[in-house]
Amino acid sequence: MTHITAIKIQDLHKIYHKGTYALKGFNLEIKQGEFFALLGPNGGGKSTLINIMAGPTKKTSGTIKICGLNIDTHREETKSMLGIVPQEVNFDSFFDVNEVLTQCSGYYGIKNNQKYIDEILEKLNLHDKKFANTRFLSGGMKRRLLIAKALVHKPKVLVLDEPTAGVDVELRHNLWTYLRQLNKDGLTILLTTHYLEEAENLCKRTAIIHQGRLVALDETKKLVRSLGNYKEMTLNFKEKIGKIPAALENFQAKKISDYDLSLNFEPKDLNKVLEALKGLNPADIELQSQDLEDVFLKLTYKNNG
Repeated sequence: MTHITAIKIQDLHKIYHKGTYALKGFNLEIKQGEFFALLGPNGGGKSTLINIMAGPTKKTSGTIKICGLNIDTHREETKSMLGIVPQEVNFDSFFDVNEVLTQCSGYYGIKNNQKYIDEILEKLNLHDKKFANTRFLSGGMKRRLLIAKALVHKPKVLVLDEPTAGVDVELRHNLWTYLRQLNKDGLTILLTTHYLEEAENLCKRTAIIHQGRLVALDETKKLVRSLGNYKEMTLNFKEKIGKIPAALENFQAKKISDYDLSLNFEPKDLNKVLEALKGLNPADIELQSQDLEDVFLKLTYKNNG
């Protein structure tokens, strides 16, 4: 059986007025069943890409295939394969929650969808708001309703554009749990987010887009390790620091305040660091590893200009 990718983007260009490139030769392939992160700074091209996939924005050139079908020649089929969760609320505020989802079902030609609507509402903890007017939903509930709208026609690919922006921590983690289950059940998920810990916790592979180009693509863990396997230690002292102790000079020691020093070292050298700290008596120690945010900042800064 031939393997079909969920999303395949080849040599995609989008040029706006006055020759401004939003996407410049962008290529990406996402496998069926992946939980995939697409990261990038504001203006990097993420939203343009999603809008081209969804339909509102027309590409300048290149091809996009959804589950093997070209969006140009199979527009209706590919639209039905996609569930898009936009950044902005886009449902009619004069309808209640159930009416919004029933109308959305009808848009995709689905009749008698109440059983599945009730199932989604239950899983998204919106069942008690089934007949509530959407104007009176909290911000978090509106976010969940956007996800329900995107799922109501059982898409093959779910595209999440900043799904937890402005959502409190508890709801964010509840949504993570639900999204993991959807992915486990076989749904392909493409996530864009500014909360980089989301990508690090949820996504096996991550791509970084900057100025319309792909600047990194790898397994998320490998991207994090690409900076080098180092640790950063912050030392806090009760007394002001004068000259940096000679014993710490081998660990890239630097003052970050009158009372704080930072060290960088590889994990294999931890015992040497601890030996060097003897007699210095720091009041507090904090140890950190590099994360996806470090990679993101390095790559987007390096490719600026």
